[in-house]
Amino acid sequence: MDTTEAGARELDLGDPGYRDRFAVPPAEGGGYPETAYFAGNSLGLQPRAVRAELLEDLDDWARLGVEGHLEARRPWLPYHSLLTETAARLVGALPSETVIMNSLTVNLHLLMVSFYRPRGRRTKILIEDSAFPSDSYAVRSQARFHGLDPDTTVVRLDGGEVLDFLAREGDTVALVLLGGVNYLTGELLDIPAITAAGHAAGAVVGWDLAHAAGNVPLRLHDWGPDFAAWCSYKYLNSGPGAVAGAFVHERHHDNPELPRFEGWWSTEEATRFEMAPVSRPPSTVEAWQISNPPILAMSPVRTSLRIFDEIGMDTLRARSLRLTGYLEMLLEETLATRPVTLLTPREAERRGCQLSLRVDDAATIARRLRTEHGVCADVRNPDVVRIAPVPLYSTYHDCWRAATALAAVIGGRP
Repeated sequence: MDTTEAGARELDLGDPGYRDRFAVPPAEGGGYPETAYFAGNSLGLQPRAVRAELLEDLDDWARLGVEGHLEARRPWLPYHSLLTETAARLVGALPSETVIMNSLTVNLHLLMVSFYRPRGRRTKILIEDSAFPSDSYAVRSQARFHGLDPDTTVVRLDGGEVLDFLAREGDTVALVLLGGVNYLTGELLDIPAITAAGHAAGAVVGWDLAHAAGNVPLRLHDWGPDFAAWCSYKYLNSGPGAVAGAFVHERHHDNPELPRFEGWWSTEEATRFEMAPVSRPPSTVEAWQISNPPILAMSPVRTSLRIFDEIGMDTLRARSLRLTGYLEMLLEETLATRPVTLLTPREAERRGCQLSLRVDDAATIARRLRTEHGVCADVRNPDVVRIAPVPLYSTYHDCWRAATALAAVIGGRP
């Protein structure tokens, strides 16, 4: 394959992606007008359609006041339901299993209230050794909430060790809670196999899909985990701190034994304004809702989900494999003689669109990439640079710029 700049531009002509739908920040350096943006695994770019559609919701508030609950162009009372079907298709779930609400860790806690039920010998929680810190904090606090010692209750494993541990000591495991795509390495875990093994061992299985939703195709209903949660500000491009999503498999919807926190939005919509003192939760995941939805925060999520629904995750995954494979090839060529280690699995089916590089002084390298070359990558101190060629808006020329810039900054082979 032609690895020159001209070759990259030629590839973009044949496989152009969807960059024109997004606002790309201007470059700080490098002589190019736009940033080569590889930090969508931390914060996705803004869809251009967001501004006008968010202003429509703001205008309805100004024009209608409280009447907007029923009379807005997109009435606020059922607004969250405008996101349900597109979100369900994105994660491969039924609409009754899918809801957009809260933030990721709040959703994980609400779901663990129901699904982490330690009893007798079965108390342990399995997470990845390199889990995102928020997940570590969440499961440790859940262990303490149940009067357990988090140091012995929470078991940290490499992704490849999970199946063996479940086979050996599955009768001690109450909950398996893993990241579908590991935030640090970009490894895609075998969600259906681990889910099946967890259930065979008698454990509940949940997934943090923060780095999987919008990155890889998901089939949650068919794979059968008990619950899952994801954020919307990374690959889903819905803005900083965007409203998150949650999934509860339909087999649990009518289980009266599951404890659950309730609030204003946990009761069925048809009788909500009877103002009764006792909740009547619906037989859907919406029974796990608590508060009324933040309309202005949901507006960008709705806009972004429509983009994914129009293009389709299978199409995006295919382009992701092409882009990530191309970037990997360039990095192998330009950095072959330097002390750089690729942490991400080389097998395409075992990763999302992120390549993680272990290199000394990662923060300085990331800063120089941005200020000297106009390449925005993400850093995880002390020694990991994460580069995510997002198939919606990254280009082959972006990948060429990243590889060339890394060679210049690290001193790779000319």
